[in-house]
Amino acid sequence: MELKERIDKKNIPQHIAIIMDGNGRWAKKQGKIRMFGHEKGVIPVRLTTEAAAEVGVKFITLYAFSQENWNRPKYEVDALMSLLVKTIDKEVDSFMKNDIRFQVIGDIKSLPTKAQRQLQNAVDKTMNNKRLTLVLALSYGSRWEIVEACKKIANKVSEGSLNVNELDEDLFASNLSTSEIPDPELLIRTSGELRISNFLLWQIAYSELYFSDKLWPEFGKDDLYEAIVDYQNRERRFGKTSEQIQAR
Repeated sequence: MELKERIDKKNIPQHIAIIMDGNGRWAKKQGKIRMFGHEKGVIPVRLTTEAAAEVGVKFITLYAFSQENWNRPKYEVDALMSLLVKTIDKEVDSFMKNDIRFQVIGDIKSLPTKAQRQLQNAVDKTMNNKRLTLVLALSYGSRWEIVEACKKIANKVSEGSLNVNELDEDLFASNLSTSEIPDPELLIRTSGELRISNFLLWQIAYSELYFSDKLWPEFGKDDLYEAIVDYQNRERRFGKTSEQIQAR
């Protein structure tokens, strides 16, 4: 039986987040420069998005560029920004054809102006699409996001529009950049690294974690299906006992 056929359509994670890791190492294995890996990494983005949509996933968030990535060599950062603009421009028609909504989270104002315009154009053009929402995390860091949320809340308290005693988890979450996106049930990281790398720290409090040894350019549809099947074989207890879950 093919992996896709083993997926229980009644237990599909609504939101999958992915740390796309391993482009540079994959390129090095091919005897190529790092940018060759980043360019090839566009292909699994397309395949993974298609695969997610095919099985009924509604949200997929891809960690494309962290705030820490700004510390990489300037030539690599510049090349990545150029690749970003070119890729988004190329993919918008595909988003429209496949009814995919495009969104961005992160410190977008830190990106080059051309990239900001291209991203906003894609967001605006696809805003009414319904099949799946593809979220790109760019210049993103979870600690930055949490600090920004604290600033927003502090300003509201200072202005008198919010009583500090009204603050709870839901209100805090509503001030995050993911306020309109459900928390991911499944987080995938490629390349064999076993860390979260400052990604969606608040949102993944109860996410299932799945680590793949494959480098990102090697990751395909079957790899996503395998992660979903693994997720479906887990018992999600949310602090309860197995007996409580089974008695429902």
